[in-house]
Amino acid sequence: MALFDRITIVGLGLIGGSLGMAMRRRRLAREVVGVSRHRRTLREAKRRGAIDCGTTDARAAVRDADLVVLATPVDVIVPYAKRLARFMPPGSILSDVGSTKAQIIRALERSLPKHVAFVGAHPIAGTEQRGIAAADRGLFARSVCILTPTARTNRRALRRMAQLWRRLCGSVWYLSPSEHDQLLGATSHLAHLVAWSLVTTADRRALSHAPRSWLEMTRVAKSDAGLWDDIVFSNRTAILNAMARFDRQWHQLRALLTRNDRAGLLRMLRRAQAIRNAL
Repeated sequence: MALFDRITIVGLGLIGGSLGMAMRRRRLAREVVGVSRHRRTLREAKRRGAIDCGTTDARAAVRDADLVVLATPVDVIVPYAKRLARFMPPGSILSDVGSTKAQIIRALERSLPKHVAFVGAHPIAGTEQRGIAAADRGLFARSVCILTPTARTNRRALRRMAQLWRRLCGSVWYLSPSEHDQLLGATSHLAHLVAWSLVTTADRRALSHAPRSWLEMTRVAKSDAGLWDDIVFSNRTAILNAMARFDRQWHQLRALLTRNDRAGLLRMLRRAQAIRNAL
Protein backbone atom coordinates (compact mmCIF):
# COMPACT_ATOMS: atom_id res chain seq x y z
CA MET A 1 0.00 0.00 0.00
CA ALA A 2 1.35 3.43 -0.95
CA LEU A 3 2.30 5.65 2.01
CA PHE A 4 2.86 8.73 -0.14
CA ASP A 5 1.50 10.00 -3.43
CA ARG A 6 4.71 11.50 -4.77
CA ILE A 7 8.20 11.10 -3.35
CA THR A 8 10.98 13.17 -4.86
CA ILE A 9 14.57 12.01 -4.37
CA VAL A 10 17.23 14.67 -4.89
CA GLY A 11 20.50 12.91 -5.72
CA LEU A 12 20.61 9.54 -7.47
CA GLY A 13 23.84 8.01 -6.28
CA LEU A 14 24.27 4.78 -4.34
CA ILE A 15 21.85 5.74 -1.54
CA GLY A 16 19.35 7.78 -3.55
CA GLY A 17 19.22 5.22 -6.35
CA SER A 18 18.88 2.31 -3.94
CA LEU A 19 16.17 4.17 -2.05
CA GLY A 20 14.15 4.72 -5.22
CA MET A 21 14.50 1.07 -6.23
CA ALA A 22 13.38 -0.13 -2.80
CA MET A 23 10.46 2.31 -2.64
CA ARG A 24 9.19 1.31 -6.06
CA ARG A 25 9.66 -2.39 -5.35
CA ARG A 26 7.55 -2.08 -2.18
CA ARG A 27 5.10 0.36 -3.81
CA LEU A 28 5.51 2.91 -1.05
CA ALA A 29 4.63 5.81 -3.36
CA ARG A 30 2.34 6.20 -6.32
CA GLU A 31 5.17 8.01 -8.09
CA VAL A 32 8.91 8.33 -7.43
CA VAL A 33 10.55 11.35 -9.07
CA GLY A 34 14.31 11.67 -9.34
CA VAL A 35 16.42 14.82 -9.51
CA SER A 36 19.95 14.90 -10.89
CA ARG A 37 22.15 17.47 -12.57
CA HIS A 38 23.00 14.90 -15.25
CA ARG A 39 20.49 13.59 -17.77
CA ARG A 40 22.49 10.41 -18.27
CA THR A 41 22.05 9.66 -14.55
CA LEU A 42 18.30 10.16 -14.92
CA ARG A 43 18.20 7.82 -17.91
CA GLU A 44 20.17 5.16 -16.04
CA ALA A 45 17.99 5.54 -12.93
CA LYS A 46 14.86 5.09 -15.04
CA ARG A 47 16.35 2.08 -16.85
CA ARG A 48 17.26 0.43 -13.53
CA GLY A 49 13.83 1.03 -12.01
CA ALA A 50 14.89 3.59 -9.41
CA ILE A 51 12.43 6.28 -10.54
CA ASP A 52 9.22 6.64 -12.49
CA CYS A 53 10.43 9.88 -14.07
CA GLY A 54 13.27 12.32 -13.62
CA THR A 55 14.24 15.93 -14.16
CA THR A 56 17.12 18.35 -13.77
CA ASP A 57 14.67 20.98 -12.49
CA ALA A 58 14.61 20.49 -8.72
CA ARG A 59 12.04 23.22 -8.12
CA ALA A 60 9.52 21.61 -10.45
CA ALA A 61 10.18 18.18 -8.93
CA VAL A 62 9.27 19.24 -5.38
CA ARG A 63 6.17 21.35 -6.11
CA ASP A 64 3.70 18.46 -5.87
CA ALA A 65 5.72 16.13 -3.63
CA ASP A 66 4.41 15.13 -0.23
CA LEU A 67 7.91 13.84 0.67
CA VAL A 68 11.28 15.12 -0.53
CA VAL A 69 14.40 13.15 0.39
CA LEU A 70 17.80 14.83 0.04
CA ALA A 71 20.29 12.09 -0.88
CA THR A 72 23.13 14.50 -1.55
CA PRO A 73 26.58 14.92 0.03
CA VAL A 74 26.25 16.29 3.56
CA ASP A 75 27.82 19.66 2.74
CA VAL A 76 24.98 20.60 0.37
CA ILE A 77 22.00 19.27 2.36
CA VAL A 78 21.39 22.58 4.14
CA PRO A 79 21.61 24.84 1.05
CA TYR A 80 19.44 22.45 -0.98
CA ALA A 81 16.86 22.29 1.82
CA LYS A 82 16.69 26.06 2.17
CA ARG A 83 16.37 26.54 -1.58
CA LEU A 84 13.72 23.88 -2.21
CA ALA A 85 11.53 24.00 0.91
CA ARG A 86 9.78 27.21 -0.14
CA PHE A 87 8.50 25.49 -3.30
CA MET A 88 7.10 22.46 -1.43
CA PRO A 89 3.35 22.26 -0.75
CA PRO A 90 1.84 22.84 2.73
CA GLY A 91 1.93 19.75 4.93
CA SER A 92 4.81 18.13 3.03
CA ILE A 93 7.82 16.47 4.62
CA LEU A 94 11.49 17.15 3.93
CA SER A 95 14.05 14.56 4.99
CA ASP A 96 17.62 13.48 4.29
CA VAL A 97 19.88 10.43 4.52
CA GLY A 98 23.05 12.18 5.71
CA SER A 99 25.49 10.43 8.03
CA THR A 100 25.86 13.48 10.28
CA LYS A 101 22.95 15.26 11.88
CA ALA A 102 23.49 17.89 14.60
CA GLN A 103 24.96 20.58 12.37
CA ILE A 104 22.35 20.02 9.65
CA ILE A 105 19.32 20.00 11.96
CA ARG A 106 20.52 22.99 13.96
CA ALA A 107 20.75 25.03 10.74
CA LEU A 108 17.45 23.86 9.25
CA GLU A 109 15.24 24.22 12.33
CA ARG A 110 16.05 27.92 12.36
CA SER A 111 15.42 28.56 8.69
CA LEU A 112 12.81 26.30 7.07
CA PRO A 113 9.31 27.67 6.37
CA LYS A 114 6.62 26.55 8.81
CA HIS A 115 4.56 24.75 6.15
CA VAL A 116 7.30 22.10 5.73
CA ALA A 117 8.23 19.52 8.39
CA PHE A 118 11.84 18.33 8.52
CA VAL A 119 12.70 14.85 9.83
CA GLY A 120 16.36 13.83 9.96
CA ALA A 121 17.05 10.24 8.90
CA HIS A 122 20.11 8.07 8.42
CA PRO A 123 19.82 4.51 7.10
CA ILE A 124 22.81 2.52 8.34
CA ALA A 125 23.57 0.93 5.00
CA GLY A 126 25.99 1.50 2.16
CA THR A 127 29.17 0.38 0.50
CA GLU A 128 32.43 2.01 -0.55
CA GLN A 129 31.02 2.35 -4.06
CA ARG A 130 29.14 5.35 -5.42
CA GLY A 131 26.87 6.38 -8.27
CA ILE A 132 23.65 5.05 -9.76
CA ALA A 133 25.54 2.06 -11.20
CA ALA A 134 26.16 0.85 -7.64
CA ALA A 135 22.51 1.16 -6.55
CA ASP A 136 20.95 -1.99 -5.11
CA ARG A 137 17.26 -2.48 -4.34
CA GLY A 138 18.17 -4.70 -1.38
CA LEU A 139 20.68 -2.29 0.18
CA PHE A 140 18.43 -1.41 3.14
CA ALA A 141 17.03 -4.89 3.79
CA ARG A 142 17.49 -6.04 7.41
CA SER A 143 19.28 -2.82 8.33
CA VAL A 144 18.45 0.01 10.71
CA CYS A 145 17.39 3.58 10.06
CA ILE A 146 18.10 6.18 12.73
CA LEU A 147 15.59 9.02 13.00
CA THR A 148 16.78 12.10 14.88
CA PRO A 149 13.80 14.07 16.22
CA THR A 150 14.07 17.13 18.41
CA ALA A 151 11.49 18.95 20.54
CA ARG A 152 10.56 20.92 17.42
CA THR A 153 9.99 17.93 15.13
CA ASN A 154 6.44 17.54 13.79
CA ARG A 155 5.14 14.30 15.40
CA ARG A 156 2.83 13.37 12.55
CA ALA A 157 5.69 13.71 10.06
CA LEU A 158 7.92 11.66 12.37
CA ARG A 159 5.35 8.84 12.53
CA ARG A 160 5.03 8.78 8.73
CA MET A 161 8.80 8.60 8.28
CA ALA A 162 9.07 5.83 10.85
CA GLN A 163 6.40 3.90 8.98
CA LEU A 164 8.28 4.38 5.70
CA TRP A 165 11.65 3.28 7.03
CA ARG A 166 10.22 0.27 8.88
CA ARG A 167 8.88 -0.93 5.55
CA LEU A 168 12.30 -0.39 3.96
CA CYS A 169 14.66 -1.52 6.74
CA GLY A 170 12.66 -3.44 9.29
CA SER A 171 14.01 -1.49 12.26
CA VAL A 172 13.96 2.18 13.30
CA TRP A 173 15.91 3.78 16.15
CA TYR A 174 15.28 7.22 17.65
CA LEU A 175 18.31 9.22 18.76
CA SER A 176 18.87 12.91 19.34
CA PRO A 177 21.07 14.54 16.68
CA SER A 178 24.01 14.74 19.09
CA GLU A 179 23.59 11.10 20.19
CA HIS A 180 23.54 10.05 16.55
CA ASP A 181 26.74 11.95 15.80
CA GLN A 182 28.53 10.54 18.85
CA LEU A 183 27.52 7.00 17.87
CA LEU A 184 28.55 7.34 14.22
CA GLY A 185 31.70 9.24 15.11
CA ALA A 186 32.85 6.38 17.37
CA THR A 187 32.01 3.66 14.85
CA SER A 188 31.66 4.44 11.16
CA HIS A 189 33.58 7.71 10.99
CA LEU A 190 36.49 6.61 13.19
CA ALA A 191 36.66 3.27 11.37
CA HIS A 192 37.05 5.01 8.01
CA LEU A 193 39.88 7.16 9.35
CA VAL A 194 41.61 4.11 10.84
CA ALA A 195 41.29 2.28 7.51
CA TRP A 196 42.87 5.19 5.63
CA SER A 197 45.66 5.31 8.22
CA LEU A 198 46.34 1.58 7.86
CA VAL A 199 46.60 1.92 4.08
CA THR A 200 49.04 4.82 4.22
CA THR A 201 51.12 3.14 6.96
CA ALA A 202 51.64 -0.16 5.16
CA ASP A 203 54.87 -0.89 3.30
CA ARG A 204 53.88 -0.49 -0.36
CA ARG A 205 56.11 -3.43 -1.34
CA ALA A 206 54.01 -5.74 0.85
CA LEU A 207 50.59 -4.66 -0.39
CA SER A 208 50.49 -7.16 -3.26
CA HIS A 209 50.71 -9.93 -0.63
CA ALA A 210 48.41 -8.36 1.97
CA PRO A 211 46.34 -10.96 3.87
CA ARG A 212 42.57 -11.11 3.54
CA SER A 213 42.13 -9.71 7.06
CA TRP A 214 43.96 -6.51 6.06
CA LEU A 215 41.92 -6.21 2.87
CA GLU A 216 38.67 -6.62 4.82
CA MET A 217 39.71 -4.07 7.45
CA THR A 218 40.68 -1.49 4.82
CA ARG A 219 37.79 -1.99 2.36
CA VAL A 220 36.20 1.30 3.33
CA ALA A 221 39.40 3.16 2.44
CA LYS A 222 38.16 2.85 -1.15
CA SER A 223 35.34 5.26 -0.27
CA ASP A 224 35.19 8.58 -2.09
CA ALA A 225 37.51 11.01 -0.30
CA GLY A 226 35.58 13.94 -1.74
CA LEU A 227 32.47 12.82 0.14
CA TRP A 228 34.21 11.81 3.34
CA ASP A 229 36.12 14.98 4.02
CA ASP A 230 32.75 16.75 4.29
CA ILE A 231 31.41 14.06 6.62
CA VAL A 232 34.48 14.24 8.85
CA PHE A 233 34.45 18.02 9.21
CA SER A 234 30.69 18.19 9.79
CA ASN A 235 31.12 15.77 12.73
CA ARG A 236 34.51 17.07 13.83
CA THR A 237 33.89 17.29 17.59
CA ALA A 238 32.44 13.80 17.98
CA ILE A 239 35.23 12.29 15.87
CA LEU A 240 37.94 14.07 17.87
CA ASN A 241 36.39 12.66 21.07
CA ALA A 242 36.40 9.17 19.55
CA MET A 243 40.00 9.61 18.40
CA ALA A 244 41.03 10.59 21.93
CA ARG A 245 39.51 7.37 23.31
CA PHE A 246 41.21 5.38 20.55
CA ASP A 247 44.53 7.06 21.35
CA ARG A 248 44.25 5.95 24.98
CA GLN A 249 43.64 2.34 23.94
CA TRP A 250 46.48 2.45 21.41
CA HIS A 251 48.93 3.88 23.92
CA GLN A 252 47.89 1.22 26.42
CA LEU A 253 48.68 -1.46 23.85
CA ARG A 254 52.03 0.18 23.14
CA ALA A 255 52.84 0.28 26.85
CA LEU A 256 52.00 -3.40 27.29
CA LEU A 257 54.26 -4.34 24.39
CA THR A 258 57.04 -2.07 25.62
CA ARG A 259 56.92 -3.69 29.07
CA ASN A 260 56.68 -7.17 27.53
CA ASP A 261 53.48 -7.60 29.59
CA ARG A 262 51.97 -10.71 28.01
CA ALA A 263 49.30 -11.19 30.71
CA GLY A 264 48.11 -7.59 30.41
CA LEU A 265 47.96 -7.81 26.64
CA LEU A 266 45.99 -11.04 26.81
CA ARG A 267 43.46 -9.46 29.20
CA MET A 268 42.98 -6.51 26.86
CA LEU A 269 42.55 -8.70 23.79
CA ARG A 270 40.11 -11.01 25.56
CA ARG A 271 38.04 -8.05 26.76
CA ALA A 272 37.78 -6.76 23.20
CA GLN A 273 36.98 -10.25 21.93
CA ALA A 274 34.13 -10.63 24.43
CA ILE A 275 32.62 -7.27 23.46
CA ARG A 276 32.77 -8.12 19.75
CA ASN A 277 31.39 -11.64 20.24
CA ALA A 278 28.40 -10.23 22.11
CA LEU A 279 27.28 -8.14 19.12
